[in-house]
Amino acid sequence: MIPRIYIPADSGALALGAEKVAKAIEKELKERGVEAKIVRNGSRGAYFLEPMVEVATAEGRVAYGPVKPSDVKSLFDSGFLKGGPHKRWLGAPDKIPFLAKQTRLTFARCGVIDPLSLDSYKSHSGLSGLQNAVAMAPPDIVKQVTESGLRGRGGAGFPTGIKWKTVLDTKSDQKYIVCNADEGDSATFADRMIMEGDPFVLIEGMAIAGIATGATKGFVYIRSEYPHAVATMNKAVAIARKAGVLGANVLGSPNAFDMEIRVGAGAYVCGEETSLLNSLEGKRGVVRAKPPLPAIQGLFGKPTVINNVISLASVPIIMDKGAAYYKDFGMGRSRGTIPIQIAGN
Repeated sequence: MIPRIYIPADSGALALGAEKVAKAIEKELKERGVEAKIVRNGSRGAYFLEPMVEVATAEGRVAYGPVKPSDVKSLFDSGFLKGGPHKRWLGAPDKIPFLAKQTRLTFARCGVIDPLSLDSYKSHSGLSGLQNAVAMAPPDIVKQVTESGLRGRGGAGFPTGIKWKTVLDTKSDQKYIVCNADEGDSATFADRMIMEGDPFVLIEGMAIAGIATGATKGFVYIRSEYPHAVATMNKAVAIARKAGVLGANVLGSPNAFDMEIRVGAGAYVCGEETSLLNSLEGKRGVVRAKPPLPAIQGLFGKPTVINNVISLASVPIIMDKGAAYYKDFGMGRSRGTIPIQIAGN
């Protein structure tokens, strides 16, 4: 069995030197004549341990971190490929105290899988939600999302199911799904982590939203400050299209849904949904007066679902495990899970 080494390509990890570590590991493998497969994964989100390098051993994955390029030689000397002891040894990633206490639904695959391998995604329950969705009637999908209690994760907390139902009930020859990935607030990075670490979950969520509402076209509006997320999403969309996850027949069903990635131009105001729509239409990003609501007259005057990245990325688990499963996390009007981002002092 060829050893697999996981080195994050997440922006946060790159900022902490992950690229230099990857190059040092490649060089060391070459010099020692050792064969190993390097997988550039996302981050698990414990940035104080990044760059966190993981090795797949017969007993499971073993993590080391934070790894510096100067640690690489001694890592190999201590039998790092077999999970050997070293001052950077952290043990099994899911037993690290910071991660062990977390329950992950939306982020379950982040930092675990190869972000651009559809096979890796499928082997961790990927596409199960979409497979269930293509076999259901659109109103039933909307009902399931409504019953789950999922609310907008962009900050406003508007019930996702109500938004979808409005678009489903509005008659039109064309409808759109727009993903707001203009994550402009300081110290927020959950959207970026999903797009870089598990892009297919967002694509799957958007495809489900399209089938549920009768929308055949989707756009992800990503802020220009996220070049790595833009590159990963573009590659993932191309892979999904080639595999039939997107296109004229989603997973071989009669449903059509395709999508594309659009990049903002650095305007903070475009994080507001109506100015985002103006920007997508090639106009100046200014806030529109409501009504009409985007769900009735949105992109190019057509019914449009606008959801945040985390909202859409939460849909596949709801369609896979059911509304009751998701609703069971949380209480009152706050259901499911939410990622908390902490930065600075």
